[in-house]
Formats: sequence, structure tokens, C-alpha cells
Amino acid sequence: MGESTAASGTVHWVGTGLSTGSGLALLCEQAERLVLWGRTDEQAAGTLDRLGLTGRAEARALTDDALADAMRPGDVLVSMLPATEHLALLRSAIDSGAHFACSSYLTPEIAQAATAAGAADLVVLTEVGLDPGIDHLMAHSLVQQAIAATGPAPGSAAFVSYCGGLPAVPNEFRYRFSWAPRGVLNALRSPARYVAEGIEQTAERPWEATREFVLDDETFEVYPNRDSMPYVAKYAFPAAWTVERFVRGTLRLAGWRAAWSAVFEQLTTGDEAQISALAADLATRYPTTPEDRDRVVLVVGLRLTGDDGVDWGGEYVLDLVGNDVESAMARTVSVPLAIGVGEVLDGRARPGLHQAATDDAVDRWLGRLRDLGIDCQFRALQPAAEREGTGR
Repeated sequence: MGESTAASGTVHWVGTGLSTGSGLALLCEQAERLVLWGRTDEQAAGTLDRLGLTGRAEARALTDDALADAMRPGDVLVSMLPATEHLALLRSAIDSGAHFACSSYLTPEIAQAATAAGAADLVVLTEVGLDPGIDHLMAHSLVQQAIAATGPAPGSAAFVSYCGGLPAVPNEFRYRFSWAPRGVLNALRSPARYVAEGIEQTAERPWEATREFVLDDETFEVYPNRDSMPYVAKYAFPAAWTVERFVRGTLRLAGWRAAWSAVFEQLTTGDEAQISALAADLATRYPTTPEDRDRVVLVVGLRLTGDDGVDWGGEYVLDLVGNDVESAMARTVSVPLAIGVGEVLDGRARPGLHQAATDDAVDRWLGRLRDLGIDCQFRALQPAAEREGTGR
């Protein structure tokens, strides 16, 4: 596999939903041409106006034919549509000789298509938003620091990664939808795999594994999400480490499980039609309005207890509130995605599949995020003998 196809300088950003934010402004500075595709010209133009980008990017109405006709070799296609739409867009990008990026989790189908893209010297970026995305950067950095501090000696590792989109002002539902309610419900219906007390666990109903988690004297609720197991290898845990705890999960306000008890009952007993109706009802009862302010909290921590008595621990914390221009979720998803697209535009990204950044790119990405006001703060954890009540 050689160098990636030279970027043309044109970026097609497809989607104007809740996660489209100031990453667009960043790309207006980096790309020679930015096209924002919405359901209608007016919708795309309205998003550009809200972000102060009128005249700096083009607004277009999305149809399959219009997008395919507009793409040229070396363009970059960014999909901000629901995850079910990514594969078709990726295939369209490959047909046009264009690179591809999205913030969603990698699927086997996307991985297979990415192999063909790599063979054509095209770049495919996935998992390059908030979670997944910024959490990966934090995890890679912690593993690198732990190895640098303790060496490759045997030890026991405990790793947690929790992220949540929350209402900045707590409400009775203890939640604010930052993506489609049906997607939230489907995620809760997916079994979660993780490691606890050195044993691989499966939570068929993830909310039933909810526990308290204290961060900076504030109590949250956390539960495992999706399949954590592949990330032990993806985060390059040394073979000498014994994994005592490894969980990637979701963070919610205290009281969330109680507030959602009726939802959980319907998820347990309802059929597909009933769950679709539930999603529609939740969207109506708890709409996201421009007056809302959201809060993003992401914490990633690693503790390594060496067989030789060495005790190292560190964590990254990101805590950000939205403003009247964009939500915290839109900012923390779109900005790292734009950074990734910038790497393609600059020719830094090699052909093939990437999941956020690894190796020497991690510090560069974290530094770039910090410069852009997304400060992922690192702090050393207290030695095990001194800490108590942290939930970590």
C-alpha cells in the first residue's frame, strides 16, 4: 500500500443534524471548498447561517445522484447521517475515488469496504468523534504513559472509559437527547461485554449493570455499553498485563435509572412496533430545543499495579457545556472529525482504515483539541492505598 490519493481540497459534509457544529468552521479554514449537504438547500443554508459560515461554504440539497455527480477523485466525503447510511456513502465515495470519514463505530461491513478503499489508495476514517473518538485518544495516551512509567513488567490493569451527553441543568428525566431516541433505545437493547474482577462479563440488559461513579465530588450513574473486549487489543495493552477491569460505558446523571424505569419495562417486554412508538413518544415529550444547554462529560482512566509493587494511575477528564451557537455534543463530535479530515487534506493519513488516531499522532490530536478549546485534562490518580470512594 503506497501513499494515499492526493486530496483535491474539496470536502463534502453530508448531514445537518445534532452533531454538526463548529468542525465546519475549522474545515472552512483548511479546505479549498466545503459543500454542506442537507435534506433541502434551505436546511443546509440555515445550518451555515447558525454557525456564521454563510458565504464560506456551499449549501446543497442531498440526493444520491446529486452527490455522486458532484464528487471528484481526491475529494473527502464526511457522513453525518445515521450509521445505517454510512456503507452506501462509503461505496459511493470509493466509486468516485474519494476519501471517507465518519464519527460512528466501525462495523464489519465498513471494514470490508475499507479494504477495497485502501487498495485504491483511499483513506477511511471511522470512530473519530467524541465517543468513539476523543476517548480513543485518551486511552492510547494513558497506555503509552503507563508503559513509559512502569516498563513492560507484568502487572494488573484496571481501565474505565465513560461518556455521557447530559442536560446542563438536570431535569426530571435526567437526560437530554443528543441523537435520535430510536438510536438511544437500540443501544440499550444491545448486550454489553466487559471485564470485571478479572472475568469477562455480559450484560444482556446493560442498564441492569448500572452503578454509582463519583467524579470530582459529583455522583453519576454508569453502565457498560456495547462490546468493550476488542479495545483491549486496539489500545495495545501489553501481553504482560493482566486485565482486572476493562469497561467502556455510558455516564448518566444520578437518578437516571429510576427516572427511566418505565422505559426499561417497555424495552424488556415490547415488540419492534411498540419500541418504535416509544421512540416517537420520547421525541415528542422530551424535544431538544435551541434554548436547551447540554453538557458533555468524558472520563477515561487507567491504573496499573505492577507485580513489583509499582502503582501508576492516570485519567483524562473532559467536562464541557454548550452555548447559544452550538451544543457541547456538536462541538465535541464535529471538531475531532474535522481534525481527522484535515489530516487527509494535508496528506498525513495513510491509505486504508483508521479509528481515530494512534501512536505519535495522539499527542498531536490532543494538542490540537486543546488549542481549539476542547481541553482534555490529564491528572495523576492517587495511589491505591490512599484513594477511597471514587468508583474507580
